[in-house]
Amino acid sequence: MATCSCTCFFVPVSLNPPNPNPNFRKNPHSRIAKFTCSSTTTQSQLAKQDLLSLIADQDRGLKTQKDPTKRSSIIEAIDALAVLGRDTVTTTADSLSATWRLLWTTEKEQLFIIEKAYLFGTQTGDVLQVIDVDKRVLNNVITFPPDGVFFVRSDIEIASSQRVNFRFTSAVLRAKNWEIPLPPFGQGWFESVYIDHEIRVVKDIRGDYLVVNRAPYSWKE
Repeated sequence: MATCSCTCFFVPVSLNPPNPNPNFRKNPHSRIAKFTCSSTTTQSQLAKQDLLSLIADQDRGLKTQKDPTKRSSIIEAIDALAVLGRDTVTTTADSLSATWRLLWTTEKEQLFIIEKAYLFGTQTGDVLQVIDVDKRVLNNVITFPPDGVFFVRSDIEIASSQRVNFRFTSAVLRAKNWEIPLPPFGQGWFESVYIDHEIRVVKDIRGDYLVVNRAPYSWKE
């Protein structure tokens, strides 16, 4: 489970002139070629904007579930960013500790809750991943405005320059006047393959993908 959503902070800005060829995205070599004549920083920004433009209308991943071609294009864009960021350290406290908000994911359980919350008389608000590297804690959070929240607490361990191991320790379903504790249910790892002052791009142990941005607030229990 991961994590974070308002895509309004990421209105896609085209940094390249529009390509008249409608099949342009379907050629993986074309995507790589357009990054070859610029600095690494410029390449990363181009790849980032390409990814954000692809996920902008995907409703946090709900629409992508029914569009395998779009899913492939998004994963291709993630892989392009991962290549550019392969030598960077993304697990320091300065870079990783934050309240991260979901923009897009392939995680089926999370997408199910987002889509089906109405069955319980509510709707899903922000979906968050709250990380504190120094305290070695991670909270995966799904909000149900105005007062509901489901969150899973985890212990974390920095395993490498990009990988973090986690172990769920407890879970809570909370409303305004009540709280139900739930048992922990798993462990694994995730890799932040790209990170900057705005977004983070993640792959995890199950082969799922996650794109999050830095929320404009800090979530607290």
